[in-house]
Formats: sequence, structure tokens, C-alpha cells
Amino acid sequence: MTALRAPNPGAVADLAAGRRARLRRRRVVIVVLFLIVAGALAVALMVGQTFYSPAEVIDVLAGRDVAGASFTVGRLRLPRAVLAVVTGVCFGIGGVTFQTLLRNPLASPDIIGISSGASAAAAFAIIVLDLSGAQVSLFAIVAGIGVAMTIYLLSFRDGVVGTRLVLIGIGIAAMLDAVTAFLLEKAPQWQLQEAMRWLTGSLNGASWADVAPVAVAAAVFGPLLASQARGLALLRLGDDAASALGVRTERTRLVTIAAAVGLIAFATAAAGPIAFVAFLSGPIAVRLAGPHGSPFAPSALVGVVLVLVADLVGQFAFDTRYPVGVITGALGAPYLVYLIIRVNRTGGSL
Repeated sequence: MTALRAPNPGAVADLAAGRRARLRRRRVVIVVLFLIVAGALAVALMVGQTFYSPAEVIDVLAGRDVAGASFTVGRLRLPRAVLAVVTGVCFGIGGVTFQTLLRNPLASPDIIGISSGASAAAAFAIIVLDLSGAQVSLFAIVAGIGVAMTIYLLSFRDGVVGTRLVLIGIGIAAMLDAVTAFLLEKAPQWQLQEAMRWLTGSLNGASWADVAPVAVAAAVFGPLLASQARGLALLRLGDDAASALGVRTERTRLVTIAAAVGLIAFATAAAGPIAFVAFLSGPIAVRLAGPHGSPFAPSALVGVVLVLVADLVGQFAFDTRYPVGVITGALGAPYLVYLIIRVNRTGGSL
């Protein structure tokens, strides 16, 4: 019988050093992203047609009455900034969940039809049913969830294959985008403006009523996804390997998809389909923090950075103010082309 060899102390030390380095890198990235979020949030509250000092902003946040600032910061800027934060979290986590689960960087809600379903439903509610506000949001949420379940069922055949789901999702997205274009073509002028504002993705006119449902969705679905982190990580090895390690693959997949769809649907209902945030957050986070460990925290922070910074750029960087979705779309479209080329060449992952 062959004797077992003792582990090489040098190799063990190198392995431990590598793990410490990866963990240190991850912590540094998360701290830096958090500081960027804090800085962008501070700028969003202080800067506008009227500049308010950090002391005045802190007084407003503490509940003290400050002439002018209490209304401008407390009622206008703060809900907008908080909505940017919670939608960034939802889009970031929801997007990276799909990309990780299906092992495909193109498997983003922007690409596979979920956002298109919410957009088509919202356009229908505004243009055909003459609805507004919470009713439009409800239509968007229900449609986003319904489209996601339809894509899942159509792609299910002895399990779900990422490539099949992506292709079916792209086809459904094209059909739904055609429906939205038809509705916009037939829309009266007074409804067209409202529909376009919603479809572009905008934080204009944000209120606490918009923030509350998204915050609740993040508080419910975020921890649910975190509870599935181990199973999700093992699914990246393939269904057979995950099953051998004790993961109930279809149950884990269904729970994670449902939670991710919930995050995306509520965020889309509140701020519209802010283009490419769900698509970009995961790949950027993985590039920064590395592929090891759960991608949720860095992806959530990257999503927040993208939405907050893009909203600030849209408001103040040009002579004309642009909705946040216009800025994120301009950033995301070139990256989509690059990613398609790279995946074509390598068949790669995140």
C-alpha cells in the first residue's frame, strides 16, 4: 500500500498567502467602492441650482429645519439619491445573479427580455389603458415576473442550459421591443412624453412613495439570494458537480431566478429600465474584486456607483439635462459590443 505523502509546507504556505491576498483585494475594493458611493451621495445632496454646505445637509438629515434646504434637500434631492442607491443595488445584484447562474455574461435582464417585458407592459398601461403612477408600476412588475417565468419554462428541457435561455430571451425581447415600438407609434402626443420618460429610465420626480417598494424588495430578495450563495457558487461548476456536492440544482436555480427577477422588476417599476446597469455591474465587480467569493456585495456597490454617477453626469455635465438611462446606455452599448466579440472568441464567462 502506498503511503500518503505529507503536504508540502511551501505549497500550503503559498496557498494560504494567495487566499489572504485575494481576501485583502476584495476588502480593499469593497471599501473603495463604498467611499465612492458615499462621495457621490454627498455630491448629489449638496449640488444643484443651489449649493448647500455639508453642515446644512447634515442638519437636514438630522431632522433640523434649514431654510430652503429642508425642502430642496429633504423633499427633492434625498428621495432621488436614495432611489438611485436602492435601484443600483437591485440592478447590480439581479444582473450578476443571472450571469453567474447561467455562466454567461450576456445573461442579463437587459438582454434576455425581462426589462423589455416590463417596458412593454408599462407602455401598454400608459398608452392604451391611460394609467399612471403606481398602476403602471404594478403592470411592469407583473409583466417582468411573467416574462421571466415564460423564458424559464420555454428554455427548460432536462434542466436549463444558459445558452438556450439567452437565445430564447433575446428572441422574446425582440418581440416585446417591437410591441413597445408599435404602441409608441400609435400614442397621442400627451401620452408619448410620459411613456418615453418611463421607458428611458429616469429618476426625475422621485418621491418616497417610489423608494419604499424597491427598498422592501431589496430587503426581502437580497437576503434570500444571499442564503443561496453557496449553491449558486457550486452551480458554476455544472449541475452534475453541484448535485454531487449536495445542491438541489433546480430548486436553487428557481429560487435564485425568482429572487433576481423580483429585484429587477421592482427596480424597473420605480425608475424604468435604466439601461445596462444590470449588465455592467457584475463584470466590472468581478474584474475589480476577482472571481473568488460571492459577487453580490461588489456588484451591488458597482450598480449604485453607476446609477448615482450617471445621474449626476446627466444633470450637470451638459447644457441639456439627460435622464440617467441615456447616460448608462451610452456607457453600456460599446461594452456590449466588446463583450460579444470577446465571448465569441473565448466562449468566456464573467
